[in-house]
Parts: sequence; C-alpha cells; structure tokens
Amino acid sequence: MNPARLSLTTLRVAVRSSNRHIQRRGLATLSSEPVNVVAEPKPSSFSPLQDALAAKESRNNWTKAEIESIYNTGALELAFAAATIHRRFHNPSSIQMCTLMNIKTGGCSEDCSYCSQSSRYDTGLKATKLSNVEAVLEAAKIAKANGSTRFCMGAAWRDMRGRKTNLKRIKEMVSGVRAMDMEVCVTLGMIDDEQAKELKEAGLTAYNHNIDTSREHYPKVITTRSYDERLNTISNVRDAGISVCTGGILGLGETQEDHVSFLYTLATMPSHPESLPINSLVPIKGTPLGDTKPLPFTSILKTISTARCIMPTSIIRLAAGRITMSEEQQALCFMAGANAIFTGERMLTTDCSGWDEDKAMFDRWGLRPMRSFVKDEITAP
Repeated sequence: MNPARLSLTTLRVAVRSSNRHIQRRGLATLSSEPVNVVAEPKPSSFSPLQDALAAKESRNNWTKAEIESIYNTGALELAFAAATIHRRFHNPSSIQMCTLMNIKTGGCSEDCSYCSQSSRYDTGLKATKLSNVEAVLEAAKIAKANGSTRFCMGAAWRDMRGRKTNLKRIKEMVSGVRAMDMEVCVTLGMIDDEQAKELKEAGLTAYNHNIDTSREHYPKVITTRSYDERLNTISNVRDAGISVCTGGILGLGETQEDHVSFLYTLATMPSHPESLPINSLVPIKGTPLGDTKPLPFTSILKTISTARCIMPTSIIRLAAGRITMSEEQQALCFMAGANAIFTGERMLTTDCSGWDEDKAMFDRWGLRPMRSFVKDEITAP
C-alpha cells in the first residue's frame, strides 16, 4: 500500500476517533466529515437535589427516599444548593424577628421529656396563672419598638377544653396585638375546629403546634398526646384559614433517619407550613432529657438545608437553642435558608439572644428585619 495513502487513512481514523470522544462531551468536531456516533442514553430523571434546584413551585409528593438522598448530600454542597433555592423564593437579606412571651407558665399535665413546664418533673419552675391582657399588650409594644414584627404567645397546658374564660382573654390579646400592625401567633396546645375559628375571627395570624420529631421516635419522647392528635390540631388550624407554624426539636435522642422522617411529615402536608421552627434541645435539669449531649452543628445545618430544598416557600425559624450557636454558625444557617429568629428577653423558659445583640449581628452580616404582612419579600421564581 502507498505510504501516503496509509498515512491519510490513519489520519481519518484518528479524526473519527477524536470526534467520537469530543461529541460525547458536546464539543465541536475536528472535521466536517460525517461521523456516525451512537448517543449515550440520557438519565430518565434528575436526582432529587437537582429536581429541587430546578423547581419553580412547591410540591407535596416528596418520598422519604428522595428526602434522604438530599439530606445525605455533603454538608457544604447541600448548604450551597439550599442557598440557591432560598434566593429564588426569598430575599436572602430579610429576616423575620419574632418575640415569644409565656402568658401562662408551668403546671402542664403532659409528659414531654424535654419540657421544664411539665408538672411531672421537678425543674424548680413555679406555675403561674394566665397573664392579664394589659401586661401582654405592653410586652408587645416593647417588642415592636425593638424591631419585632411577629408577637407570639404560649400557654402551658394540654388543650383548650373548658377554658372559655381564658380563650376570651386570649382573643382580646390577639386583637390588641393585631391593632399594633403586628403579626400574632399563639401556641395553646390542642384546639378543636370551633376554637380555631374563634381565634381566626379575633385576628390570629398563625398558630404554632409542633410535631416535635419523627412519627417513629415520638413515643420515646411523649406518651400523653399522640402524633395524630398533633396533626389533627394542625388540620383544624389550616381549615380555619390560619397560617400553620409547625416544626420540631433536634437532639431528642433521634437518628438521622428520624430527621428525614420528620421532614417528610412536614413536606407532605396538604400545604407546607408557613412557618417552620427548628429548635435545638436546651437540656433542663429535672427532665428526662436533662443530661442529653448536644447534636453536632452539621446535623442542624443539614436539617435546615434539606427543609429549604423541599419546602422552598416556608419561613424557617431558628428557635430554641440558637443562643448556643456561634454567630458564624447562625450566619451559615441564614445563608442556607433560615429566615426568621426569636429575639428578646426570654423564649418561654429558656434564654434568648436579645434585640440589641441581634441588631448588631444583622449589621455585621448585611441583614435586615422583615416587615409585617409583607408578601413581596418573596421573589417570583
């Protein structure tokens, strides 16, 4: 064979081989000569995290396997993905400032293993009666003057049965806070549909009733109220047209699988919670969980990041236990999708970062308080 012809043949083979290699990567070919390349099969679907990154609206049909896949992503990669989603649905510089007041302390009949207000445990807490309306409204005024735009009130009891007088006073509190142009939330234990309607008529913005943990781990933490009873109260609140505030507590002796199951319950509700508080256990001496060791921060960050990925429009609130986080850890949570905090003098029976401290932190990190009742804080996808 002619050496020149052999060289040309060899060159053509080399170009075809190179073209196949390049076309697989979507690049330009070396020659205009037609080359038959068999396309590699495309994946049938994106990964769950890619689906979340591409989403333009919320979805309520997440599976546990999908949530687990997202949760098991490396912490930094997951936080980056969550930050990307957060910026699609929210103003990343806007943080809702909330103040929580205990309007009735202690004496609760429930056996929640983490709670200092249970009458079953000796925590040194003195039970009180329901606060008067004037004292509560004065506290709300102070909170508003310090930048809080949502005022929350908590009463330590199992439910509202037989509490007509108390409910009447609480409705006065709700109406009074709304008259200050503040959002108002209460947590009063279990309520039925009629009580929910009364609170709605009084002007209630949101009702908090946490599911606490996964359905599987729940019986190890609480025995006096079932998981389904909690979900029934949430349903009553939703049906009354009140925003649902529900989340849980991390560090109750649960596993990562419980974090996934906990998020699954929230993400598959008929509508995602408007507000999703993420608490970190503050161990209280005298309670069954009083000597519990804290969770690694990465578990908290991954839970917040996963929540943002699968519930993109919810407000995710750093709640109890925030005071144990460094400022840098809090900032990482804000970047990954947390956009609300509790701030003020106290948070029920535990310490809370104060208004001045939080204002200074906001200034350092370029954050600002979210306004009341402002829906344009959320940007269109």
